[in-house]
Amino acid sequence: MMFFSYERIDHVQLAAPVGSEDQAREFYRDLLGFAEIEKPEQLMKNGGVWFQSGNVHVHIGVEDAFVPAKKAHPAFSVKNIEMIKTYLAGKSVDYREDDQLPGANRFYLSDPFGNRLEFLEWE
Repeated sequence: MMFFSYERIDHVQLAAPVGSEDQAREFYRDLLGFAEIEKPEQLMKNGGVWFQSGNVHVHIGVEDAFVPAKKAHPAFSVKNIEMIKTYLAGKSVDYREDDQLPGANRFYLSDPFGNRLEFLEWE
């Protein structure tokens, strides 16, 4: 018997190439509307940048031998997904709709580094 339980995911960390923090800011902060949050002092030397929107935290970590996550991905549960699609289309951002999950309206989007992101709204 387990005497613990999982409450929620605290954050998702995605990788990016070294020196790509400004690109991450343009995408996650400026395009997707996440707020940048300050990393703890002792972690700043590692590079990368952290973002938050409500209870959703995304950490972008940089690595020398970067390879994008093309299959593994975070899935963001959103409200008003059609408005997000309209917004992204207005910004000429490509995304791929997917109807393979019953009861979910969802699409996929790649960040500037090739990491796969899923956005979904349950019916």
